[in-house]
Amino acid sequence: MEEITEKILEFRNARKWKKYHTPKNLALSLIVEIGELFELIQWQTDSEIKDEVHKIQGSLADELADVAIYLFLLAHELNINLNNAVLQKIDKNWKKYPVGSLTDEEIKWGKANN
Repeated sequence: MEEITEKILEFRNARKWKKYHTPKNLALSLIVEIGELFELIQWQTDSEIKDEVHKIQGSLADELADVAIYLFLLAHELNINLNNAVLQKIDKNWKKYPVGSLTDEEIKWGKANN
């Protein structure tokens, strides 16, 4: 992940865009990119997406990359090691949601967070 962050920062810094990359602006940009990702599949059913994904795979990859770029930039600006944060969160989730602890119905009705 460090190599990716370095390449993103090199690209950004070469264009002198750092002044625009405040945590608020990066978080908003992340939302915009997630919206663009969603637009690709917005009116399709899950089965349509599965059957047709090959037609838009390049666009999906581009939008996922845009989301990732802003996520990496936001983590960098907040001094958060994204790799460590993800690994720690996975560990927390293992403890919070042990295998077999919730039924499908409990998950469906949002009882997982109670």
